Amino acid sequence: MDPQGSLTDFFGLDLPSDAQTIYDALMSDAEEPSLPIHQNLDGVDLLPSDILLANVEQELVAQLERELRLKEILTSATKNYAFILIDCPPSLGLLSIISLIAATHVLVPIHTQHKAFKGTASLLKTIAKVQKRLNKSLRIAGFVPTIYAAANIHDQNKLQDIKEQLSGIAPILSPIPRATAIAEASGEGKPLALCSVGRNKPIVALFEQLAAFVEELQ
Repeated sequence: MDPQGSLTDFFGLDLPSDAQTIYDALMSDAEEPSLPIHQNLDGVDLLPSDILLANVEQELVAQLERELRLKEILTSATKNYAFILIDCPPSLGLLSIISLIAATHVLVPIHTQHKAFKGTASLLKTIAKVQKRLNKSLRIAGFVPTIYAAANIHDQNKLQDIKEQLSGIAPILSPIPRATAIAEASGEGKPLALCSVGRNKPIVALFEQLAAFVEELQ
């Protein structure tokens, strides 16, 4: 659900200009629109996005129950998957709202920097509104500190702030470190586990812990 298409790029998909994406499914008039899912990309199926998603907020404005649109189009896919992960944009517009309505849990990444930590308050307010009015079963699964530099005092202090202020809301998971290996894996369009496995083993272990945590949410 990210108009930047970061996850689509990560998987190395070079979509032609006329390729079908989540945008087409959202804007379709069909009762059960087809989903242009790309299958078995390193063991993962992906419903791609692109910059056209940026137009959705204006184009859905006249549609009835627009907030339920994503939930409706994913209904047909839920029977085929144990988990569906929705990658939200870094904003609190309609795309994030309809994603929260379609979700069962929210996993919140927080860069261990002051500005990112401060912005979490706005996200929590938005989640609370969605829980109250549109998705009463929505739960915050946990917070994931990211791009963490353990040797940096500022990062250490922000991590402590995150633990002190947010641990009463949901678990604080192990921080994901700032690491060149993660950037390199993104550049190669491969999962980190498939890139120089021995060298990246400690970081891969953190992601495996995160995956195990998500699996327990069922």
